[in-house]
Amino acid sequence: MKRVVFCGVGALGSNAVVACRNLDAALVLIDFDRVESKNCLSQAFVKPSVGKNKADALKLQLSNFWGVKAEAFGVRVDESNVATLCGSADLVVDAFDNAKSRRLLSAWAESAGKPLVHAAVSADGTFGLVRWDARFVADEEPAAGAATCEGGEHLPLLAVVAATLARAVQDFVARGVRRDAMIALSGVTTTSE
Repeated sequence: MKRVVFCGVGALGSNAVVACRNLDAALVLIDFDRVESKNCLSQAFVKPSVGKNKADALKLQLSNFWGVKAEAFGVRVDESNVATLCGSADLVVDAFDNAKSRRLLSAWAESAGKPLVHAAVSADGTFGLVRWDARFVADEEPAAGAATCEGGEHLPLLAVVAATLARAVQDFVARGVRRDAMIALSGVTTTSE
């Protein structure tokens, strides 16, 4: 059974995990953050999860709602633990919301020879992408005052990006396919390796 490690289970990661719940794969969830009430609008969390660690809360929801077992690590991924957390992965999924964490994960995956797929939404909410590491550049940080997923401004786009990420994970687990996607509300454009 393949092991898929989701790094970041916020708006993109939590919704992609829920869409991957039927995979014949072991799901591993990593996030240091706690569920806040405002997260329930765009993330796959329910009100009773407020105050809990996101990885632990999502693990519990997967088990309670669908009988899906997952592992959860409520820690921040950093240089000291990335190899331990991701080393046994067959696929690493980057759903972080910051360039620093993305760069750390990318550097580690390249050095470890691990497949890594990224998902991101532009700071202005005009597009999203799902891209494999060889073609991904983590260079954009949200501008101060930019709209966030928490207010619902980008909810339709987040849903399409998370679904596209889940499909990329499914395609890789089932057939080893690596397909990039550029996502706008007008459509999704994909390219294969």
